[in-house]
Amino acid sequence: MTVTASQLALYAGALFILFLTPGPVWVALAARAMSGGFRAAWPLALGVVVGDVLWPFLAILGVTWIVGVFAGFMTVLRWVACVTFLVMGVLVWRNADKSIATDSRLTRPGMWAGFMAGVAVILGNPKAILFYMGVLPGFFDLTALTIADMAAIAALSAIVPLLGNLALASMIDRARRLLTSPTALRRTNRTAGGMLIAVGLVIPFT
Repeated sequence: MTVTASQLALYAGALFILFLTPGPVWVALAARAMSGGFRAAWPLALGVVVGDVLWPFLAILGVTWIVGVFAGFMTVLRWVACVTFLVMGVLVWRNADKSIATDSRLTRPGMWAGFMAGVAVILGNPKAILFYMGVLPGFFDLTALTIADMAAIAALSAIVPLLGNLALASMIDRARRLLTSPTALRRTNRTAGGMLIAVGLVIPFT
């Protein structure tokens, strides 16, 4: 492997912060868990894993090809990742009071419906698309990655959000309070925004 433990740790931390930022996955997972309990929510969490594994591979393969054509592209991407995290952090902080809406199509009963809802919500989630396609290349030198490196990155991309989503589903009563209390939602968004800014400031020095 060419990636270091510190790089993987920073990336895992960024994945966890991404999970903490409320979005469509949070809402769909909470809605399913509130309507059908943990049994209704875990298939959605597994569906999300599909996108969390697919996006990193697409990002790595696509950007690696671009780097082969345009010299210096990785340096540009590192600064893009830095700026993206700073902008995401500021936007989350400034919109800390805004509630998040749900889509009733994501809460249909049934295990297969839950799984497909998870696939749909992660493939159509702009936060995930922005992170994997625009931010992931800032953490690693994609031109030097081996198969083992790619497997490790994909595994982290799947495991960290999955554990977070399953934990959220198992503590749905607490999640409901976070989603319905303006004060708690503001505190969560501001915390996530500050952490995003911190990661953005660390990236140029890794």
